[in-house]
Amino acid sequence: MPGIDLKVIEHSLQLDQITKPVREKKRKFLEEDVQTIRQETEKLLAARFIEEVKYPKWLASVLMVKKSREKWRIRVDFTNLNNACPKDSFPLISIDRLVDASTSHKFVSFIDAFSSYNQIVMAKRDMEKRTFMLEDDIHCYKCCSGFG
Repeated sequence: MPGIDLKVIEHSLQLDQITKPVREKKRKFLEEDVQTIRQETEKLLAARFIEEVKYPKWLASVLMVKKSREKWRIRVDFTNLNNACPKDSFPLISIDRLVDASTSHKFVSFIDAFSSYNQIVMAKRDMEKRTFMLEDDIHCYKCCSGFG
C-alpha cells in the first residue's frame, strides 16, 4: 500500500481505559446492496486498504449511504469506537489563521484531501479495533479510511 512513511506519521487510537469492546450485530441488506458491498470490498482488498481478520474484539456494522444520482456507497458505523475515544479539550485553529501563519514559510506541504486518509497507516495494535463485518467476512482497515 503506497502511503506516507511510517517514520513521518502513523495513526493510533487512544481509548478510555474503562471502555469495553463492542461487537455490533450484522445488518441485513437487499440483494442489490449485497452486490454493491461485494464490489466495494473487492476494490478495497485490491488496493490493500483492508485485510481479513479473525476473532476481533471490536466489530462495527456497515451502512449503505445514498450518494448523488441513485448511487450508493458503503460506510462503516464506528459510532461505538468514536464514543470510546476521549474528546479533544482544545479548539481547532481557524483556517484563516492557519493560512496567515503559513505565508512566511518558504515551503508549504498539503496532503491530497481526496486520498489523505488512505495514505496514513493505522498502528498495527489498533487495526483490530477498526473491524467491520461484510457479507461473510470480517475485515479491518489498514489505513485511516472508513469514516465513522
